[in-house]
Amino acid sequence: MPGQVSEGKEGSSAKGAVLVAAGIFLSRIFGLVRERVFAHYLGNSVAAAAFKAGLRIPNLLQNLFGEGVLSASFIPAYARLLGQGKKEEAERLAGAVLSLLGLAVAVVVVPGVLYAEQLVDWVAPGFEGEGRRLAAEVVAILFPATGLLVISAWCLGVLNSHRRFFLSYAAPVIWSSTIILALVYGRDQDLPTLAHYAAWGTLAGSLLQVLVQLPAVLGLLGRLRPNLAITADVKQVLHNFGPVVLGRGVVQLSAFIDTAFASLIAERALSALTYAQTLYLLPVSLFGMSVSAAELPEMAQVQGAADEVAAKLRGRIEAGLSRISFFVVPSAVAMITFGDLLGGALFQTGRFSAGDARFLWYILIGAGLGLLASTSGRLYASAFYAQRDTRTPLRIAMVRVVLTATLGYAASLWLPGLLGLPIHLGAVGITGVSSLAAVVELWYLRSRLEQRFGRARLPKGRLLTLYGAAFAGAALGLVIKWVLTQILGVDHAAAEEWGGSFFPPPALHPIFATLLVVGPFGLCYLALTWWWEVPLARSLGSRISARIIR
Repeated sequence: MPGQVSEGKEGSSAKGAVLVAAGIFLSRIFGLVRERVFAHYLGNSVAAAAFKAGLRIPNLLQNLFGEGVLSASFIPAYARLLGQGKKEEAERLAGAVLSLLGLAVAVVVVPGVLYAEQLVDWVAPGFEGEGRRLAAEVVAILFPATGLLVISAWCLGVLNSHRRFFLSYAAPVIWSSTIILALVYGRDQDLPTLAHYAAWGTLAGSLLQVLVQLPAVLGLLGRLRPNLAITADVKQVLHNFGPVVLGRGVVQLSAFIDTAFASLIAERALSALTYAQTLYLLPVSLFGMSVSAAELPEMAQVQGAADEVAAKLRGRIEAGLSRISFFVVPSAVAMITFGDLLGGALFQTGRFSAGDARFLWYILIGAGLGLLASTSGRLYASAFYAQRDTRTPLRIAMVRVVLTATLGYAASLWLPGLLGLPIHLGAVGITGVSSLAAVVELWYLRSRLEQRFGRARLPKGRLLTLYGAAFAGAALGLVIKWVLTQILGVDHAAAEEWGGSFFPPPALHPIFATLLVVGPFGLCYLALTWWWEVPLARSLGSRISARIIR
C-alpha cells in the first residue's frame, strides 16, 4: 500500500540501526575507558583543560569536512548511483570526493599548525600562562590527526552506502586504545608532558583508524580512482557540500562559544564540560546517530510519486522517532536525577574527585533537558539531506547559534552573580541554553518538514507513557539512594566540595551505588513500558524471554 514502509525495507533499516548502534556502543565503551584513564592521570587539572581545549580546536576541521557533512552531501549521491546500478560512476565519484577532501585538509592543516597560539586565544580567551602554552602545543600536534579523521569519515561514507555499518563505527576503538596506551606509557611523567603523550597517541590512533577501514573500502570500490574531474555528480555533491559546511560551521561556532564561555568561568569548568559531553553524547550517538545513519541511505533511495515519497518518508521518520525516544527518554531522566552517581562511576578515580563528579552532575542536568530534542533533530535533518535540501538545516542552525551566543553569555557569566551563586555554576547555564537551543532547532526542523510531507512525529500519548515510566523508575531510584545514605552515611567529600549539600550520594563506591540505584530504575522503566504495551518494550521482552527459555 502507498504510504507504508515495506517490511523488507523497515527490517533492513532496523538491522542497519542495530549494526550502527553496536559499532558506536563498542567505540563509546572504549571511549569511556579512555576518559576514565584520562581522568585518573590528569583529573580536572590545568593540563587536562589545556588538552581538552586543544582537542576542540582542530576538531573544527573534522566536523566541517567529516562525517556529518559527507552524510549530507556525499552519501545521498553515492547511494543513489549504487541504487541505479551505476557502480563505475559511483567509484569515480568516491575518488573525486577523496581527492577534493585531501586538498581541503592540506589547505587547512598547515595554517592550523603554524598559528596554533592565535587559535587558542580565539577559542579559549580565558587561558593564560602555562594553560595557553600547553593548549597551543597540543593544537599543533592534533591538527594533522583530525585531517586523518576526515579521511576516516570518507571511508565511513563509502561503507555506509554499501550498508556496511559496523566497521566504520567500531573503528574509533583503535583510536581510543592508542590514546589509552600512550597515557599508561607516560603515567610517571609530569602533567604537561603527559598531555603531550596523549596528543601523540591521538595522532597515531587517527592514522590507525584510517588504515583499519581501507581494506574493506578498497574491496567495495574494486579500485581507488583519485581524480579531480568535476562531473555532474561531483557538482551535485559540491552544491550540497557548501551549505552543509556552513551549517556545520554554524554549529561549531556554537560549540566554540560554549568553550570560550567555559574558559572565562574557570579552566576546571572547561574540562568538566568536556567530561560531561562524553557522557551525554553517548545516548546521542547510540540512539540518535545510529538511527539517523541507517535511515539516510534508505530515505535517499525513496522513489515514486510525490504522495508516495511523502508517505514513505513519514513512515520512516515515525519509526525512527519511536526507536530513538524509547532509549533517550530514560537516558535523559537518569542524567538529571542520578548524574552524580553516573559521573562518579565513570570518572571518579585518581585525580578526579567525588566533588568533581558532583560538579559534573550539575552540568548534566542542563544537558539532559535537551537530550531528546538533540537526538530527534538528527533524524529530521537526515530527512532533508536525503531529499538533497541542505539549506533548510543551515538556516535553522543559524537560529541556534544566535540563541547560544546571546542567552549563553547571560546564563553562564551574568546569571550566577545575579542569583548569588558560585561563578563555576555558570557551566550549568552553558548546557541549559544549549538544550533550549536544541528544542527550538527541533521545532523548526519538524515544522518545515511537515509543511512539505505532512505530519511526522511521535504521538503525544507515547511520549507521556515513556516519561511516566521513566519518572516512576527515577522515584524508585531516589528512594533507594536515600535509604543507602541512611544505612551507610553520606559521602562527605562529594557533599562538601562544589556545594554538594543537596541529596548527597551514599558513602559507597560510585560503581556499586550506580548499580544499586540506576539498575532498579532501568528495570522499572522496562517493566512499566512492557505493561503499558509499548511496542519496542514488548519486542525486547519477547527476545529476552526467548533467550531465557532457549
